[in-house]
This record gives sequence, structure tokens and C-alpha cells, in this order.
Amino acid sequence: RDTEVDIVVGTHALLSNGMSFKDLGLLTIDEEQRFGVNQKERLKLICNCVDVLTLSATPIPRTLQMSLSGIRDTSTIRSPPPMRKPTISYVQEFDEMLIKDAIERELAREGQCYYVVPRISQLTEANEMLERICPSLRVIQAHGRMARGT
Repeated sequence: RDTEVDIVVGTHALLSNGMSFKDLGLLTIDEEQRFGVNQKERLKLICNCVDVLTLSATPIPRTLQMSLSGIRDTSTIRSPPPMRKPTISYVQEFDEMLIKDAIERELAREGQCYYVVPRISQLTEANEMLERICPSLRVIQAHGRMARGT
């Protein structure tokens, strides 16, 4: 709460209930998709009157939808950082052949693919579809649900 600090760089811990800010004017979030529900709820409390800059190479579907519908402003950096390949995003109806072509094109350029589903319960179905349309694909699953009692 003192005014001796102009900028704070930190992790999710800055969103803990014990933290407070005297005159927060700008909050910059790198890799928004790594934030959980609790952190985002806390952000809503902190950021009521604060400008928020969210950075992401791969925007989460909800954020992308909000920017496409005009709820959030969005800016796009059109060139990748040095030594990185550009990200190409499309928004359209589900099409297995489009997914297959996109995966094959990405792997041909020695890139990597992330296939995001909105619910953990849909992981198995998505996994089966990916293995069916791209039989040589090596697929792994990851999610953030913690085991009960943790």
C-alpha cells in the first residue's frame, strides 16, 4: 500500500486476499489461459476500475468470443517474436476434415498442436476423434482438475 513501488511483477500470488494496492492503474496478465476460476473471480474484484491488458499467443475461446462480439477490445501483433513461428487462428463451424488438414499442415512445418475442449468430460471423445482422423498422431491429455480431497 505504500507509494515507493511503481511496478510489481509477480505470479498468481499477487491475487491473494492478503494483497492490496493503493492506486492500481494497470494490470498486465501474461498467458491468461493459465488462470483458474478463482483467480479470474479475484481479478473481477480488483479490476473494477483498473485498465487490464491481457496477453496470449493462444486466446481462450471465451476471451476470443468476447473480443469478436465487441465486449472486449483486442489488438493483434501480426509478427511472431524472434525464433517463433506465427500463430494462425480461424473461427468457423466444426469440420473434421478442416481439423485434419490444419493438424497435418502444422506438423509438416514442425509445429505443435493444441486441441482445446471446453469440458473435461469431452476429452475422451476428442481424443478418439483425433486418433480416427489422424491415425499416426501421438495424443496426450491434460487438464487442471485436482483429485478429490486435495
